[in-house]
Amino acid sequence: MKKRLAACLLALAMALSMAGCAGGGADNKVVIYSSAEEYRNEFLQQELNKQFPDYQITIEYMTSGNQAAKLLAEGTGSACDISYDLEYGYVDKLRGVLADLSSYDTTQFLDELVDPGMNVLPELRNGGCIAINRKLLADKGVAVPTSYQDLLKPEYKGLISMPNPKSSGTGYMFLKSLVNAWGEEEAFEYFKELTPNVLAYTSSGSGPVNALVQGEAAIGLAMTAQTVTEINNGADLEILYFEEGSPYSSYGMAMVKGKEQRESVKAVFDYLLNTLVPMEKEKFFPEKIYKDKDFIITNYPTDIQYADMSNDTAEEKERLLAKWQY
Repeated sequence: MKKRLAACLLALAMALSMAGCAGGGADNKVVIYSSAEEYRNEFLQQELNKQFPDYQITIEYMTSGNQAAKLLAEGTGSACDISYDLEYGYVDKLRGVLADLSSYDTTQFLDELVDPGMNVLPELRNGGCIAINRKLLADKGVAVPTSYQDLLKPEYKGLISMPNPKSSGTGYMFLKSLVNAWGEEEAFEYFKELTPNVLAYTSSGSGPVNALVQGEAAIGLAMTAQTVTEINNGADLEILYFEEGSPYSSYGMAMVKGKEQRESVKAVFDYLLNTLVPMEKEKFFPEKIYKDKDFIITNYPTDIQYADMSNDTAEEKERLLAKWQY
C-alpha cells in the first residue's frame, strides 16, 4: 500500500513538473504596457520572442495618458510587469507603483534625463516637428506655413492634425513648449484660435503622421522620428521647424514594484535596457540620450534646436491639462 501511494505521488509530481515545463509556468509570462508606436512594438515583440523563446511575452499598447491612469488604478497588483515608453511627466504620481531602480548604473545617460527618484530609466527623447504633405498643400493651392501663426489662417481649415495633450505626451509637449515660449495666456488663446482649423485632435502621438500619409491632413504637429520613418518608407513628407524650436518629451522604462523580484521580468527588462533600447536608437529614434553614443539615420535632421521645456513637472502638467478644453 505504501509503495503504491509513493508511486502515485511520484507520478503526480512528474505530471505537474511536465505541465509546468510545457506551459512555461506563471513566472515565464511577462506583460509589458507600452506607449510606443505600433511599428516599434512590433520590432520589440519580434526581438523579445527571438531572445526568450520559452517566455510568454505580451506587449499591450496604450497611449501615454491611458498607461499612466491604468497603472495608477491597478497599483502594485497590476497585470503589468514592465512599463515601456512611460512619459516622465507621469512618473511622480506613479512612484508608489514603480520599483526602485537605484541599483542600475545611470552614468551612461545624459544627466538631465536621469530620474532623481530612480523609478524610471531613460529610454527615449521624443522630438516634435511640423510635418507637411507638400503635394496636398499644392493641390489645395495653399502655401507652406513658416510659423505657428500661419496655421491660424483660414485657408488651413481642416488641414491640420495634432495629438490631444490629454491623451498623448506628444500633444502635451507642443502645448508646454508654447506656454514656455509665449506665456500661458497667449498659448491657450492660440490653441483656441487654432482649433477650427484642426481636422482632429488625435488620441495618440502617431495620429498626425498617419493622417498625412493617408492624405487626410496636410500639416501635422508630429513626432520627428515617426515622420522620418515614413519618409524612409517612401512617404512624400517633409519636416519643418518653427523658430520656437523642436518640443520634446522624455520617456523611460520601469518595473512595477515587486515584479523586479521575478527572474523572467528582470531578464526581459535588462535585455530591453541594454540591447533593444540602443537598437531602437539606431533604427528609429536617434535623438541623444547617451553621453558617449550617437546614432545617425538617413533623412533625420541634425543639429536640432530644441524648445524650452523647463518646469515640466507632474503638477504643472496636471494644472495645464485641466485647462485644455478641446
